[in-house]
Amino acid sequence: MFLVGLTGGFASGKSTIAQLFKEQGASVIDADGLARTVVEPGKAAWKDIVRTFGLDILCSDRTLDRQKLAHLVFQHPQKLQILNDIIHPRVAREQARRTRQLAIASPHCVIIYDAALLIEANAHRRMDCVIVVSATRAVQLTRARQRNGLTQREALQRIRHQLSFRQKRQYADIIIDGTLSLLQLRPLIAQWYQLFCQQAQRRTIVAWADQKTSRSHKYAQ
Repeated sequence: MFLVGLTGGFASGKSTIAQLFKEQGASVIDADGLARTVVEPGKAAWKDIVRTFGLDILCSDRTLDRQKLAHLVFQHPQKLQILNDIIHPRVAREQARRTRQLAIASPHCVIIYDAALLIEANAHRRMDCVIVVSATRAVQLTRARQRNGLTQREALQRIRHQLSFRQKRQYADIIIDGTLSLLQLRPLIAQWYQLFCQQAQRRTIVAWADQKTSRSHKYAQ
């Protein structure tokens, strides 16, 4: 198994690249999907959020009103940090659980962990490799308005509450330009996926050798 952390700024093209890895055969774990799971009504994170932010952030079906909650926390950095402190540890546990399941089912698998806040949540430390997707501020703003229906002010708030590309690139093993066309990205992603598959195969062989010899072994990187 080879675990790749995929991150990038808001509306940088990260999700598109995750989908291209999936097309190649990678298993993709979406951090945003995990976050939705851990805050389902009645779960511990949901209770903590309601206790902290009040009943006003609930929809009629008791699910979180994500738009209202986002509007609240992105205007108050301290409240955003409180929300992240509630959600991130639970997302990390769920990511670890799903990674184990995938690795057991397919020891040679390549897993892409698609997480906008990979570095902010310190999840990059658990990855075998980190990909950072880059995009210009102008492209991010245009995509955020078209895709998410945000105003320029709202989009800027989202962007500024994440680490900048300059900061994220310090943690990157690979940088991919998220402004490239699909025609340009597909062969690039295919090449990286093949390299990741080779790493996954090497790790599986080493793990098998460890079991046979009962000796510790440092995996080749």
